[in-house]
Amino acid sequence: MYSNMKRFIYGIMGGLATAALVSSCGEDRSGEYYALITTQTWMYETMQKEYLYYQDMPEKKSLNFFKKPSDFLSSMVSSKDKKSGSTFSHIDSVYVNTRSTSQTPTFGFEGTMIRANNGSYGIRVLYTQENSPAKEVGLERGSIIIAANNKKINSSDLFYITSPKEAYLFTLGKLNDKGFDTLQTVQMPAPRIVENNNLYKNNILEIGGKKIAYVMYNEFGNNDTQKLKDLFSQLSQEAVNDIILDLRYNPGGYVTTAQLVSTNLAPQEAMGNTFLKMTHNDIINKTDVLNFEESLLANATPINYENLYIITSANTASASEVVINCLKPYMQGRLIQVGTATFGKNVAQQLFTDEEKAPMLEFWLTNSLLSNSEDYSDYYTNGLQPDFEIAENFKGELGELGTEQDSLMIPILKHIETGSFPTDETPEPESRSSEKKHYFNNSIDLKLKSAIIE
Repeated sequence: MYSNMKRFIYGIMGGLATAALVSSCGEDRSGEYYALITTQTWMYETMQKEYLYYQDMPEKKSLNFFKKPSDFLSSMVSSKDKKSGSTFSHIDSVYVNTRSTSQTPTFGFEGTMIRANNGSYGIRVLYTQENSPAKEVGLERGSIIIAANNKKINSSDLFYITSPKEAYLFTLGKLNDKGFDTLQTVQMPAPRIVENNNLYKNNILEIGGKKIAYVMYNEFGNNDTQKLKDLFSQLSQEAVNDIILDLRYNPGGYVTTAQLVSTNLAPQEAMGNTFLKMTHNDIINKTDVLNFEESLLANATPINYENLYIITSANTASASEVVINCLKPYMQGRLIQVGTATFGKNVAQQLFTDEEKAPMLEFWLTNSLLSNSEDYSDYYTNGLQPDFEIAENFKGELGELGTEQDSLMIPILKHIETGSFPTDETPEPESRSSEKKHYFNNSIDLKLKSAIIE
């Protein structure tokens, strides 16, 4: 829930000697100096009141108010406001009117870095967006980029995924026992702003006489309301037996969108009851409570189905975790998590702006702890644990998303058919290896900082 909240400065910065603000000729130029630190002072005063971890902030006199806003924020945030290289509170330098498109030019694909046995690296494509440069040249799930402009990929080349600056000649390859075999080259056009289809894929599967809805949702966007309502309306009409919600690459997003998704997936008895609690610091001393609202339903009643399978990974974060955590109290035995443990982000950020004190700046500040109706919020350290653990083997055959060839779908489909998951004695194909790899993409490494739960 983005908001446009103004905050005013309640005092001037301490620690500056007045004499230092007076020129040698006796002219008082303090106004010029204070003008340079107006934004930082506003940020500091806002954090003193609103920051969930205000007690961890360093003393005012130890801070350098002349740092640029992003660096100034970094000097103040608590260690509790960080994880795995991401800082939850953050600065956006300009207003972003929509999150439905990439914020910077991109090739329009998500990927992970893989390493061959000989130590060489490649970028494995996990999926591509429609109408993107990647789609135009034929990149698809499973493609491996091994060189750009004839230079081999190395472990620091994530910018090809996150923020490419120009057109590149990509060399594609195939993994062998030692390294990569070269397959072909493709000329990438220049990166551009790409429309993000957050509702990436949805279809109906027929499994053992049952109708199974598969939905891959990759970010809880602020412009997804109508698409989601149309989807849930369709699922109601289809009379599906089970739903598979794939959040493996979903870093989070808007809490209002998470509320919409959860309400439509929740059972009837949840309507009107607590969905999410957002607890502020002891200065504000209040907890905001959001409910499962019938007004958010695509139809008059929630979807009538049996089990909800949610696919997760270490990149499933924030609003995605809210959906899982807040549905669990109402779906005991029916919400089944498959994959690996989630990222572990149990706090929310609020947007603060002030056109006078901080023009063209979005200040996203961690200001509340997230918990479900049973007050559970203790998943920062270990994430939300799966009922059946399996990781994607990014070096194996990935399989088309949401199909029987998709390694994370295999145990779900077995559970739908038999009521139980594969056991250790069950032969597993290569694509179901439990080898764990860190997934590099702009979901966790970058998107998490701009698609925060609001």
